[in-house]
Amino acid sequence: MWQLFLGLVLLLGMHSISIVAGGFRERMAAANEPAWKIGYSLVSLAGLILIVHGYGLARQAPDMLYTAPGWLRYVAAVLLLPLFILLLAPYLPGRISRALKHPQLAAVKLWAVAHLLVNGSVADVLLFGAFLIWAVAVRVSLKHRPARRPPGAPEMALNDIVLVVAGLGAYALFLLWLHRAWIGVAPLG
Repeated sequence: MWQLFLGLVLLLGMHSISIVAGGFRERMAAANEPAWKIGYSLVSLAGLILIVHGYGLARQAPDMLYTAPGWLRYVAAVLLLPLFILLLAPYLPGRISRALKHPQLAAVKLWAVAHLLVNGSVADVLLFGAFLIWAVAVRVSLKHRPARRPPGAPEMALNDIVLVVAGLGAYALFLLWLHRAWIGVAPLG
């Protein structure tokens, strides 16, 4: 479990620098942007590897806090329907991206809540709960700092159509095949 915890600290910690030390982040990026991005990426990657490894170990002998009823997996599947649309929205700006302002944070919150509904081990609550708390904290902090626009296509109405088609396609692929292949769990049983 310590690997999972350390991984969350590294990954979410790096992704929280703008919340707790925005000036530091700006100074580091201004001093040497390539070095900052490489360091940021390496620490984040180390965190991700530790999360995957630690979560995998914890799943082998889970300590259960609660057991969700089977029907909740269908509720989770419905909650996750817009997930990939929201994840891609900043890169194909249109009405969806403009309406939500921070669609990727909305995606993280949906992902975390849906998984907390159906997974009740200590490791699950730690993993998905940490991401939910982080996403809420980032969203609150964005009200008090200037937004940085991610690189993406120019804003067009067609982007929303592409987002919905690509997002639903990615969702179907992940639901029907990739989740089981990568995570080892079939979402719908």
